[in-house]
Amino acid sequence: MIPQILKDCRTSMDKGLDAAKREFASVRSGKASPNMLDTVRVEMYGQHMMLNQVASIAAPEPRTILVTPFDKSQAKVIEKAIRDSDLGLEPSSQGGVIRVPLPQMNEQRRKDLVKIVHKLAEEGKIAVRHARTHARDSLKKLNGVSEDDVKHAEKDLQKVHDDYIGKIDAMIKAKEAEIMEV
Repeated sequence: MIPQILKDCRTSMDKGLDAAKREFASVRSGKASPNMLDTVRVEMYGQHMMLNQVASIAAPEPRTILVTPFDKSQAKVIEKAIRDSDLGLEPSSQGGVIRVPLPQMNEQRRKDLVKIVHKLAEEGKIAVRHARTHARDSLKKLNGVSEDDVKHAEKDLQKVHDDYIGKIDAMIKAKEAEIMEV
């Protein structure tokens, strides 16, 4: 029973960590990455779709992202979706291909991005804390288990929690260094 609760907790914490990693990948650092456009949603054919479902995305140069729509007639819609996203990018269409040049980042923009990273990291930490709380509640509801076993499990649970929070903190440091690098 206890090992299963800890295993489920780890699985939940992994999901929180993975979500934070995905969010971090979409935050822009110094060089272009196709992941930067992961959060862009396009309204096509009457529904909202992820950009990577309607176009191929590549970063052939450090300061440019190339978006090639699968349906060339939708280039304007995709271009508008990128422009309207909160990424602050100015795409331009050229013969069915959308070029997205990345503007040079100034000090203020870097600091703003670091704040965004901290906010995203906090969401990841909250997910980890929720997993811990849920597991702790499950441990307290167990019947036929000694108090000592529950206390040991709670200590293990806290260690796992601290480990995951540490992983998120390490991700913050790495992303912050990447963003602040000039």
